[in-house]
Order: sequence, then structure tokens, then C-alpha cells
Amino acid sequence: MSTVPASLSTFIAFDFGLKRTGVAVGNRLLQTAQAQGSIHAQGDARFEQIALRLKEWQPDAIVIGVPYHPDGAAHENTVRAQKFGRQLHGRFKLPVFEVDERYSTTEALASGAKDADAASACIILEQFLRSMA
Repeated sequence: MSTVPASLSTFIAFDFGLKRTGVAVGNRLLQTAQAQGSIHAQGDARFEQIALRLKEWQPDAIVIGVPYHPDGAAHENTVRAQKFGRQLHGRFKLPVFEVDERYSTTEALASGAKDADAASACIILEQFLRSMA
């Protein structure tokens, strides 16, 4: 991961999925994140919902989870998530940071999360925030 400038303190994270995209917000100071539900939309409707979340939370940057196979190899969803990150950067002009999200959904489900996508986004963001310490 590239160095995160100290000026970036508030983050929004997305756990991208074809049907649902989990959302979490957090900040550098507390190194914690809070799940903010999931977006149940695709295409432009998804980006409209994301725009509303960005307006509400005013983050300094975006964090996205990028899935890989257990051995670290990329797969179709790796490419989709990376494309999603590029689209977010292009549309909203915020820095986008990628986090390896292997096992985040498994961890969210194991913790009994009612909204596994939002809980996964929270796990992804907390992992990112801890990596800055």
C-alpha cells in the first residue's frame, strides 16, 4: 500500500459486489470503523447512492476491498473491484486505496453480522486504518 498522507483522516470504505456493496466509515484518529449498511443497486444507480454517502460523510479518501484467491492470485472479481476503484476515483476525484479483502466476508459472517457486506466493509476499513499506525 502506498503511504497515506497525514492530511487524510476520514475514510469511507466499500466492499464491492455485483448485487450489493457494503459501506463503512471511519477515521484515522480512532482507528475504528462503523458499518453503514449496503447499497442494493448496480450501474449508475449504485454511483448515485455512493454520491449521497459521500455528501453525507465528506470523506478525505475512499478504501475499497479487492478480493484475491487464497494463494494471492487475481480472479474476475479482483479485476471488477479494481475497475470499481478507478471509476470511483474518476467520478469523485478522491484518492482510492485498495485493501486485500481475503476472508473479510467469512469473518463478518462468523461474527454473526446481519449485513455481511457492510460488516465486511468495516473489517476492510479497520484493517486499512491499523496499517497506517
